[in-house]
Order: sequence, then structure tokens, then C-alpha cells
Amino acid sequence: FLERLDLSFNRLRWLPDDFTKSLSSLRELRLDYNLLQHIDSSSLSDSDNLKKLDLSHNQIQTLDVRAFNSLSRLRLLNLDGNKLNVLREGLLSRQQSLEVLLLNHNNISEIQTEALTPLRSLTILGLQGNQLEHIKFKTFLKLQTVSTHMQMSLNPWVCDCDLQRVFGKIQYVRHLHVEDYRGIICYAPPQQAGSLLASMDSQLCMAETASVLVITITVLLAVIGALVKAERNRKNKQAASDAESQEK
Repeated sequence: FLERLDLSFNRLRWLPDDFTKSLSSLRELRLDYNLLQHIDSSSLSDSDNLKKLDLSHNQIQTLDVRAFNSLSRLRLLNLDGNKLNVLREGLLSRQQSLEVLLLNHNNISEIQTEALTPLRSLTILGLQGNQLEHIKFKTFLKLQTVSTHMQMSLNPWVCDCDLQRVFGKIQYVRHLHVEDYRGIICYAPPQQAGSLLASMDSQLCMAETASVLVITITVLLAVIGALVKAERNRKNKQAASDAESQEK
């Protein structure tokens, strides 16, 4: 029985619906360096024993949410160098055995909150070179593994207090490790562009707190000023009323 199939460096543009119909014993499938743009739900439906799937360096923009449903024994999924925009909830719902997920150098700008939750065996998560500006702490907190090492640099991070807090919290989660944290560079806002996030530490939140304090004080002074003016007007009206009463 065929256990390893290498179809890399061809010009494959699509996979037929019954592509793996007679390949049920396959353990490793290489489809890297082709021209694939989409993976349908039925293309890999007979790959129950597959452990390694390499789809890197294609032009994949979309994946059917059921594309990997039959791959419950998959341990490595390489999607590096494609054109994915979103990591969707449900796409990896059957991948409890997945150990390595490589999504480097795509166009991913969003990771949906529950997208990583099923991956209880994940040890390596590659997210370098995407279009991530912000991430949610909840997304990674739901990743309940023994130990997961993540690469997240080379993204256009918007360095604000929220982002600093998220990475700060992640560092305190025992099983999560951002290996390239000290190499994460800010892309925006302009005054932070080119700076290392790690070198700024709590400065971002301190600056935001200072701005909030300034705004709060300004509003408070405006309110006090309005109250003083209102009280002054009241007294002036009262004095005028008293004067009229005396004249009568």
C-alpha cells in the first residue's frame, strides 16, 4: 500500500473530488509548490491515516471549513506561503492530534476566537509574516496544551496598550511561549513604528493612562466651570430679584 506520495513542484491547480479515494493507506502527502487556490471538502475525504500534509507555497485563498474533517490523525499541517486571510472556527475541529501547524507568510489578519481550541496536542504554531495587527488573549487562552511554541514576528502590529496587555498575559500562561517576542516590531502608530514591542513594556499603557487622565481632568474642569457659572448666574438673578423687591 502506498504510504507516501510526493506531488510537489508540479502545476496542479485543483484536486478532484475523489483525489484520495484509493489512497486510504497514505501517511504523508506533499502538494507543496503547486498552483492550488482552494481545497474542497471532498478532496481529502478518504485520508483517515494521513499524518503529514504539506500544502505550502501554493496560492490557496480559501479552505472549505470541512476540508480536513477526515484527517483526525494528522500531526503536521504545513500551509506556509499561501494567501489565506482568516483562520476560521471549525476548520481544525477534528485535529486533536495535530502537533505542528505552520501558517507563516499568508495574509491572515484574523484568528477567530475558537479556531485553535480543538488543538490539544499542538506544540508549534507558526504565524510569522501575516497581516495581524491585533490578537485576542481569549483566542490563545483556549489553546489548552501541554506546551505550545509560537512564532509571531513580521506582522504589522499596531502597538497600543491592548496589544501590550495581550502579550503580557500570554507570557504568564505556563504552556504558551512566544519564541520571537523580543523580535516583534511595531508597525503603527507612526510614533512607535520600528520600535520593539518588548522594549516598550508598560510604556504604552502608561501613555494611554496619562491621556485618559488628561481627558478626565479636562472634562472635570469643564464641569466645574459650568457649575460655577451656573451658580454665579443664580446668585445674580437672586440679587436682581431682591433689588426689585426692595424698590417696590
